[in-house]
Amino acid sequence: MKPTVFAAVMATGIVSIAAADHDLGFLSCPLALLAIIALPVLMCLTVARWRSFDLRDIDTVIGLFTYVAACSVLAGRFAEYRPAVWVFGALALLGWLALVPVLLLRMRRLGWTGLCGRARGSWELVSVATSGLAIVFVAGGTMFWAFIFWVLALGLYGVMTTLIACRALMEPGLRRNVPPDHWILMGGVAIATVAGERIHAQLPPGPLADAVQVVTVVTLAVAASQIVPLAITGWRQLLDWPAVFPLGMFSAASYSVALEIGWQSLVVVSYVFLWIAFAAWLAVVGIMVRPVLRLISGHGLRPR
Repeated sequence: MKPTVFAAVMATGIVSIAAADHDLGFLSCPLALLAIIALPVLMCLTVARWRSFDLRDIDTVIGLFTYVAACSVLAGRFAEYRPAVWVFGALALLGWLALVPVLLLRMRRLGWTGLCGRARGSWELVSVATSGLAIVFVAGGTMFWAFIFWVLALGLYGVMTTLIACRALMEPGLRRNVPPDHWILMGGVAIATVAGERIHAQLPPGPLADAVQVVTVVTLAVAASQIVPLAITGWRQLLDWPAVFPLGMFSAASYSVALEIGWQSLVVVSYVFLWIAFAAWLAVVGIMVRPVLRLISGHGLRPR
């Protein structure tokens, strides 16, 4: 059990959302069902193994933000059902409120130098989870807090990206062998795009709405600009949950911008990335299931 175990729910939920955007119910509904079943199962397993988590380690604390993001993704998937939004949204908010003070304490103890020496792509999960809560607040009709959390998510993304860039400058090896969690750099701005577009859709015409839309176009462009470098340096890392989630989120972000601005070419982009994300999802599931099938078949029980 790793603290980032809820990334599986994040990835499954966002691929379900991307499929729903394109009216592919035959794909979206089974994935949504899997995500709903997986969440409580993983919650129980996490509680059972809670003592094995070292909360003095900042990576452990940040990894648990996958729980917040997973609940937020499910709230977004079932946004049309108000009880689901309140249940998943409450779980996400409580998790966020519990983790943020611990994270700030760990960051304070490490200091700037220590943070630059340990920063990694998974640290963007803090921004991802915060953007997810912004989406939850939009679904719940609380626009003030939706806007606050969206701005906070953008600020957190800037801080974490700066720390990651500092470490990359100090350790050239990270640029040659990109860890799989660096794909979350792209996912962080992609989910901020979705949150921004949903906020924009609820705002009356005016300077604020125009500003929000400009920012969302910029965040989508930033996400798009990262795809090629990540694909070149980290294509071997695609077969992992940290890579599946950003791919699915980019599909959802492209569709959201296309819906609000009317750029129909982005619908095609969204459709293409939906199938790329689903292919990656199938590959990761296959990798996970293979050892289980080996045990069931008896191969894993034979002595050497």
